[in-house]
Amino acid sequence: MGGTFDHLHEGHKFLLKTALSLSDYIEIGLTTQNLLENKQFASKLEDYETRKENLKTYIKSIADLKRINIVDIKNWDDMNKYAQDPEYEGLIVSQETYENASKLNNNREEMGLKPLILIVIPIIKDKNKKKISSTSIRDNMQ
Repeated sequence: MGGTFDHLHEGHKFLLKTALSLSDYIEIGLTTQNLLENKQFASKLEDYETRKENLKTYIKSIADLKRINIVDIKNWDDMNKYAQDPEYEGLIVSQETYENASKLNNNREEMGLKPLILIVIPIIKDKNKKKISSTSIRDNMQ
């Protein structure tokens, strides 16, 4: 799996819990700051180290940290490199990123690699039935 994991929220936690329940070992591609310049409300993004520590702290509360590896995603080439790893068996994505995961699988097959099992997590909503997202969290910050 991969992402920004900014302002770790219930959607992220559900994604991580699902991954850990389905896999013995997971690799998390964590985007570095240079890939986030075009995000909405970018000035309110948590820095890389904060996001990484929040991930580790949460995972440690539900699983053994030895079951995860966090890798830096510094550019789109990194993302493609990790996505083409023949050792990978599956990819956990949100509904919003499914289309990209499907394209990734097409690229894997063109390279002669086995397609990944795609596990799609539904969008998590708050008590007002609004999508929980880091963007909305940043938007609501003072």
